[in-house]
Amino acid sequence: MLLRITTVLTCTLALLLFAPSHAIAAQNNRVLLVVSGHGLEEGKARPGFEMDELTQAYAVFADNGLQVDIASPAGGVVVADKFDRDKPYNERFLADPIATAKLNATLSVASLDKQNYAAIFIIGGKGAMFDLPVDVQLKALLAQTYQAGGVIGAVCHGPAVLMNISLPGGVSLLEGRSVTGFSNEEEALFGKGWARAFPVLLENGLRGSGAQFSDAPMMLSHVVTDGRLVTGQNPYSTAAAAEAVIRAMGRIPAPRQPWADERSIALLGEMLTDGKGAALATFATDPTLYDVPLIAMWGYYRAQSAGSDRDVLANAVEVMELALPHFNRPELVSAIAEGRSKLAAMP
Repeated sequence: MLLRITTVLTCTLALLLFAPSHAIAAQNNRVLLVVSGHGLEEGKARPGFEMDELTQAYAVFADNGLQVDIASPAGGVVVADKFDRDKPYNERFLADPIATAKLNATLSVASLDKQNYAAIFIIGGKGAMFDLPVDVQLKALLAQTYQAGGVIGAVCHGPAVLMNISLPGGVSLLEGRSVTGFSNEEEALFGKGWARAFPVLLENGLRGSGAQFSDAPMMLSHVVTDGRLVTGQNPYSTAAAAEAVIRAMGRIPAPRQPWADERSIALLGEMLTDGKGAALATFATDPTLYDVPLIAMWGYYRAQSAGSDRDVLANAVEVMELALPHFNRPELVSAIAEGRSKLAAMP
C-alpha cells in the first residue's frame, strides 16, 4: 500500500512539474483584477482607475465561469475617474451586489502573497502610472504568478507595472517581449491633463525596458499576446485583452455579443482596410447598433492628429460625415468644413 501511495504521489508531482504551464493555469479558476488606489474625487484632485476597463474585464471573466477578486495596492476604498453609469457593462456591474462589494473593499496586494491565481489582469487609467509601478509587493506577486505558470495581462496604462519586473536569474519580464499600451500618439491627444506629471510616458518606458512595442491608430482595439503575457493598447481593447488572457490560460472564451462602443471601434478599424465598403454597408443596415457619438469623436480627434497626412485627414472627414446624419452637432459640422478646407489646400 505504501509503495502504491508513493507511486501515485510521484506521478502526480511529475505531472505538475512537467505539464504545460497553460494547462496548470486552466486548472485554476481564480483571476485577480488590480486597480490603482491613487484617485481622489473622480480624478479631479488625482487621477484614478478606468471604471469601463474594470467592468468590462469583470464581465468577461465572470461570464467564463472564473472567480474574480479585486485588489489595489493598499486595499479598501478606491476611486474611479469619471464614467458613464449608463454604459451596459457599468450598469451591470453596479447592479451586482457581489461585484460592488468587492470594489468597495478591495483586497490589499500585501494580503495576497500566498494566493494562487491563474491570471492577474491590471486595469488602466492614469492613476496606474503613479502607484502601480512603484508597488514592490505587486511586482513580486506578478513575478510569482508568472513563474507558477499563470497569465499576466494589462490594458491601457496598466502595463506600466510591468516595467522593471525581474524573474529568477535577473531576467526582465519585458526583455524582448512583444507588448502594447497607451501610445505616445494617444497620450498627446488625451493625456494633456496628467501626462506631464508621469514619471515616463508609457510607450517610452516599455521600450526602455527592452520590450518590442506596437500600436494601432489612436483608440482602435489592439491586443498583443506573447506567450503568457497579454497587453491591450487602450480602453477599447479591454474585452479583447480579457478574452486573450482566457485563451492564454488554455480555455476557449464563451461566445458573446459585442457592446455598441466595441462594435463601433471595430467599424472604424475596418474603414482603414480593404473591407471599408462592407463595413459601411453593415453600419447603414442599422446605425442604432453603434455608438455614433463615439464614431464622431474618433473622427474629430483623428483630424486633429492628421497633420499634413492627406490620407489620415481624408479618413477622419469620411468618419465624421458618416456620423453626421445621426449626430448633427455644430461642432461636428464645423470640424468637417475645416477638414474639407485643409484637404482642398493640400497638393
